Amino acid sequence: MTRKLTILLPYFLLCVLFTQAQPSEPPADKVEVTFPEYTIESVPYEITITKGDDYSGPLSLSVNGKSQAVTLKNGVGILDLTAEKNTPVTIAASGQTFYFTPKSIPLWWSILPPLIAIALALIFREVVTSLFAGIVFGAVVLGVYAHGAMGLIYGMMRTIDTYILNALTDGGHMSIILFSMLIGGTVAVISKNGGMQGIVDHISARATTAKSGQLATWLMGIIIFFDDYANTLVVGNTMRSVTDRLRISREKLAYIVDSTAAPVASIAFVTTWIGAELGYIESGIQNLETLNEGVYATFILSLQYSFYPIFTLAFILFLILQNKDFGPMHRAETRARTTGVVSSTQTTTLLDKDDLSEFKTKKGIRSKWYNAVVPIGVIIVGTLAGLLYTGWDTEVWNNPDHALGLKLSEIIGSADSYKALLWSSLAGLIVAAIMTISQRIMNITEVITSTSSGFKTMMEAVIILTLAWSLAEITAEMHTAVFLTRFLEANITPVLIPVITFILAALVAFSTGSSWGTMAILYPLILPASWIMTESAGFEYDYALSIFHNVTASVLAGSVLGDHCSPISDTTILSSLASSCHHIDHVQTQMPYALTVGAVAIVFGIIPAAMGISSWILFPVGLVILYLIVRFFGKSYEKI
Repeated sequence: MTRKLTILLPYFLLCVLFTQAQPSEPPADKVEVTFPEYTIESVPYEITITKGDDYSGPLSLSVNGKSQAVTLKNGVGILDLTAEKNTPVTIAASGQTFYFTPKSIPLWWSILPPLIAIALALIFREVVTSLFAGIVFGAVVLGVYAHGAMGLIYGMMRTIDTYILNALTDGGHMSIILFSMLIGGTVAVISKNGGMQGIVDHISARATTAKSGQLATWLMGIIIFFDDYANTLVVGNTMRSVTDRLRISREKLAYIVDSTAAPVASIAFVTTWIGAELGYIESGIQNLETLNEGVYATFILSLQYSFYPIFTLAFILFLILQNKDFGPMHRAETRARTTGVVSSTQTTTLLDKDDLSEFKTKKGIRSKWYNAVVPIGVIIVGTLAGLLYTGWDTEVWNNPDHALGLKLSEIIGSADSYKALLWSSLAGLIVAAIMTISQRIMNITEVITSTSSGFKTMMEAVIILTLAWSLAEITAEMHTAVFLTRFLEANITPVLIPVITFILAALVAFSTGSSWGTMAILYPLILPASWIMTESAGFEYDYALSIFHNVTASVLAGSVLGDHCSPISDTTILSSLASSCHHIDHVQTQMPYALTVGAVAIVFGIIPAAMGISSWILFPVGLVILYLIVRFFGKSYEKI
């Protein structure tokens, strides 16, 4: 037996060597063609052409009998074709012929994933499940067209191993998640160490009348700008005893708390909102090759069209300074000031909710305002410094033809906003931790625990963000923006896109109770569609950009308006609880004010801005209109 093996061994070795010596690469003149698994009807798609000799240069082809050339680079080139239903493609090259019948998905199917997400959100009033359902549906459709019946299972698997995984492994997406977590941790630490309470105590001590009490509440809502939840919880709970003493109704307190929280958090440069907003905006602009600006620049430049948030903050101030109200709010204030009954119904305060204990100040410590102001200042200054550092361009700065504002805009527009936000948020958290430990307010274990609890408060936002990015990838693959653009082009003028966007965002936010969920659904859908429409309409770049920025702001502003009117909104509910105001009383008294400001924002802001009128004109006009509304429709309390 051993002898036989010895004789056969050389034979086996020769077979192995001969096999390994066979060429593993195609001949130099051989052409390979790779077709896509599926196509979208009437939308261009790519076919990959490969030549075995790494040839670079033009390659002559015959596509359905017509001569065409493809430029190869290192043996690889891309042939662009447009899918037509049941129309086969024949490609001939280097004596070889390839046949392909596109599995074309009807373009109108591309609108179904986001529509399903919106519809389910309207029906069940829950965003996470709705977004996930939209992703699954889109993935299954793509899978079925690519693999037939087995695509049902294949699409389900791609939901997690492709779309959600890609959303989490993207560098920009992870930067946003980290920033949001760090801000959440910082908010928790400066709440625990008494810094936030110190700011509140410092301001509330100066409130001696109903007007000054409301003004102090409004001012605190502006100062605590970096997080709407922190704003709502801290201002509502701490000012409640002050406003009760001054005979200010709980409805008015809840309104001021609610209507300063989201508006100021949504437009400030450094907040827990900014990470989500940048992520949503990025998902809408990442494939717009002709848009020559970054995501942070888009956000900053869109603020000039944020009419509703800014008008809301001003409207509250006009009500306070003129000592007037109207509608249900006036009846509530009259009750409080004449009878001292500040609330029609007593409710449980937010302090009774254990799941929000991370915002409570640690017992037995002295509140010091600088424990919050210093870390927040580090984040603000650090973000600005990081933007200037990463975007610095000496030529831009030294350009004598550019004003200072334009120079800063160009520098910030080219900056790495993710690095700036990460650096500053980490620095702010470290400073907050050092200040807390050095004063022996908490030990390092307690600081870590508090930071972790702050991380947990951002988990819902992270989940929504991840699903939103995944749905954006689905809509990009299915070319939803192309369908929406073609539909809108045939029905409306691009000038009306901002106001339609504002109303649509308000309706979705009202029905779902989530401004973040609304932005997650609409930004990836509306931004590319609006940009493509303005280009197709032949608008000049600067005018198209102004409409695009108006649309960007309208998604955000409409989301906040719908959130203010919705009885199922998280911030509306938190405002009621933090102010110990009956929830329905809060909704009924706030809605007329929110709708009033929303109407002014549409008529004197969004629509004329889309027509080319400068925001420098529109903001003063809108503010005057709001002042006159309060003056002539508001009822005074001078005789009370």
